Amino acid sequence: QEKKIFTVQGPYPVIRSLLRARGWVEKLLPRESRAGSQPEQHHSSQKQLEEEEEEGGDGIRKGEASRLVKNQVPYFIWTNRCSTFSCQRLQRDQVMNHYARVAAFTTKVGLCLNLRNLPWFDQADPNTFFPRCYRLGDVDDQESFIEDFRLTAARSLLHMALERAEDVLVGTEQPQKPVEGAGAASVPHPTLSSAGPGPPLHSQLLEEALQICKQHLGSLVHEDIDTDPSLLHATGINWDRFLQDYYRVAHEGAKLAVTGEQQERCRALLQCLAEHLSQMAMEGDHNIWILKPGAKSRGRGIVCTGQLEEVLQLAGCCGARRARLSEWMVQKYVERPLLIFGTKFDLRQWFLVTDWNPLTVWFYRESYVRFCSQPFSLRQLDPMRHLCNVSIQKQYKLAQGWHPQLPRDRIWSSRQLQAYLAQIGRADAWHQVMVPGMKAAVLATLHSTQDLVEPHEGSFELYGADFIFGEDCQPWLLEINASPTMAPSSAVTRRLCANVQRDTLCVVIDHRNDSSCSTGAFELICKE
Repeated sequence: QEKKIFTVQGPYPVIRSLLRARGWVEKLLPRESRAGSQPEQHHSSQKQLEEEEEEGGDGIRKGEASRLVKNQVPYFIWTNRCSTFSCQRLQRDQVMNHYARVAAFTTKVGLCLNLRNLPWFDQADPNTFFPRCYRLGDVDDQESFIEDFRLTAARSLLHMALERAEDVLVGTEQPQKPVEGAGAASVPHPTLSSAGPGPPLHSQLLEEALQICKQHLGSLVHEDIDTDPSLLHATGINWDRFLQDYYRVAHEGAKLAVTGEQQERCRALLQCLAEHLSQMAMEGDHNIWILKPGAKSRGRGIVCTGQLEEVLQLAGCCGARRARLSEWMVQKYVERPLLIFGTKFDLRQWFLVTDWNPLTVWFYRESYVRFCSQPFSLRQLDPMRHLCNVSIQKQYKLAQGWHPQLPRDRIWSSRQLQAYLAQIGRADAWHQVMVPGMKAAVLATLHSTQDLVEPHEGSFELYGADFIFGEDCQPWLLEINASPTMAPSSAVTRRLCANVQRDTLCVVIDHRNDSSCSTGAFELICKE
């Protein structure tokens, strides 16, 4: 009569325990519903019921109670995959921890496509929080990526001309800049020496880069509104030769001949371009892109590269895996991330949606940081230095000379991150830049896809957003995960994952029935 019957599919012992403590009874899933799920889950559930029966208890034993409700409708459903139950067939009084059609923002393709439409729904600019990306299986997107790669290479040459101009002109090596901050000294951002192989490349390379950037600036300020906006066939540019020369400078350390007049033009052009291109601050000068297979998760199949030809070859390969071109995404890599003791990290941030109309969003006040195993370097693009996924990093040993203040299990809490920021004199960055930026990115993403999701009254969904931070502490959204892992991989995640599950139930059960109940660490950031 109280409708306190629940079903759990997946490895969620915390949810089971918390619901039983509230007086709920579990209905075990039938065998056909368990098809495709983790086989050990049913064994675990059955074993748990048998142990409870042996323990006994007041009134009807829990195991027997579960058998008594086997033909009843579960009113609370928690599963690690939406396909286990049909969202469209839910009764009005059933609650589920998933919504239908959330792939609009929880898949790489969906996020890429729908954030492009954000200006129609919100005043936010996706380019301020989401690194630009392209679907390589789409002809127009592939051409746009090729043009973007070439334009970014040209801008990179202008940056390098300013950084190396003094070396080339006076013939002396540039001393290393002093490193600021307590933890920044281990591995600074790599700057290529001007003392590279061979004689300096002719100033014509830089002149072509200046021509390309000037034409691009003209298109950005609508000076060429009546002409073809594409720069793919810019007059007089041999793109194959241009890129090969660029690779020599950017990746092999070749010298770049620069005149004083060119240096001034580079500075002026870059200042003008920065007014129109919000991602220039994170670009760097290596033109690194990250190639992602659209159908995989947990970092599998991801490759970082700084060569256009390699991107197109990897995405279009027909090897043993027979990867289809349409499955691949390519995204601009954040080359100037905030580092902790020279090591790259990202952050998993939870948020909870309890309604789509009106949109109601809760932001979790705690999160956790995931570290790479080796020092950051743009000269070495291997996963141990660049992919922070726990499933990737557990394959590698920690670097020799691992900083003693870094965690050996590669996980920090957000509170430890705040303590580090205070240590390097940036204590205000968390509350003034990072958290507001993450909240804005989450809400903008949800606004762009609000009309695409199929809501169900009373249902809810917990998501895990992955962010990386630039040197200026600005957050960059990488992806949003449905059914974020609750498997503890460290002491920090063991505590936080249990807490976020507890607080989710506080919001969707306790607070919904009594608004005076605590919502734990969840903060309501949107209720339209």
